Amino acid sequence: MIPLCALALLMAVPAWADDDFDHCLEQLRAQAPDQGVSVAAFDRFTAGVAPDPSVLEALDYQPEFVTPIWDYMAALVDEERIADGRAMLAQWREVLDRVEATYGVDRHVVVAVWGVESNYGRNFGKRPLVTSLATLSCEGRRQGYFRGEFFTTLKILAAGHMAPERLTGSWAGAFGHTQFMPSTFMRTAVDFDGDGRRDLIDSVPDALASTANYLKQAGWRSGEGWGYEIRLPAGFDASIAGRKARRSVSAWAAMGLRRIDGSALEAIDDTAAVLLPAGAEGPAFLVFRNFNAIYSYNAAESYALAIAHLSDRLRGGGPFVTPWPTDDPGIARKERRELQQLLIDRGHDVGEVDGVIGSRTRAAIEAEQARLGFEVNGRAGMKILKALRAKQ
Repeated sequence: MIPLCALALLMAVPAWADDDFDHCLEQLRAQAPDQGVSVAAFDRFTAGVAPDPSVLEALDYQPEFVTPIWDYMAALVDEERIADGRAMLAQWREVLDRVEATYGVDRHVVVAVWGVESNYGRNFGKRPLVTSLATLSCEGRRQGYFRGEFFTTLKILAAGHMAPERLTGSWAGAFGHTQFMPSTFMRTAVDFDGDGRRDLIDSVPDALASTANYLKQAGWRSGEGWGYEIRLPAGFDASIAGRKARRSVSAWAAMGLRRIDGSALEAIDDTAAVLLPAGAEGPAFLVFRNFNAIYSYNAAESYALAIAHLSDRLRGGGPFVTPWPTDDPGIARKERRELQQLLIDRGHDVGEVDGVIGSRTRAAIEAEQARLGFEVNGRAGMKILKALRAKQ
């Protein structure tokens, strides 16, 4: 079933596509020379472009901010992604040796970004960047920002870094192995394979080196970690936590904070912050400046924590010691695929069994939750998975 908001959006497309969008595109064309894009290049790369209204719906939905942290982490840092990441570390060892020597950024963090952003090159996104960014330049919030990204994309194409038909990505315009925005590409992408192009789509060396260069420019400190899990003292005042609420490590230690194994805090940096992604009852972390470098990649603490934790798992670390404060833990992609198959076996149409919890899977979960007397929220968690397993 199409949500009412999406149906209304789709009904509005024809008039906008025929009139408003074409008028907006003409305005952008007139602005192109002032933005460093020739009219000839503008016409070449926007020929036949029509608006894609689905990107407007995506503009207001970001899983980093609406998904429970235990679901978000379970899907991004699972055994599949860890195993695949270790295989990538081995396969690209020589390139990563050079990347690490050149930029001083921990290879495990670089590969963790690769794993989270595109599942190691498997999921680049299928939306043509010019179409998405032209749409966002003409409609919705932050049009000024997206116009800048739109013109930058045309510059990238005009420079020949990537073929137009290869330049696909996310709804917002991020592309390549590690999902750079066009403006980020211009600032930090590098030609690491020496072919004269900065190709983040068909060159893994360029993508990995560019990611390390980004993190270096974001303030990554060579030889230092991002942080670690800690144990809070009884009665800890959660109001003093937060990524920006930095104190000296000695000050935190004086309050009774310890590493999760009970040992004394390690002063990786001069100051640190306490992160409580699920409140004082869930896992707690002491984070340093390198965590902020990761955070700058996608300004969400849950995202930065996923990258940080995956990097630890890639180098052999274990899962968090403190459990998430929920009686219905999140499930990994393998378990999500199992859940989808169980729903299909019960007669539901969920589409492809891919581990992606889309609208049809959520609707099927809601139907089963209602039948079982559970809270109806469409969430793919361990509770509904176990219930359907028991019904086989």
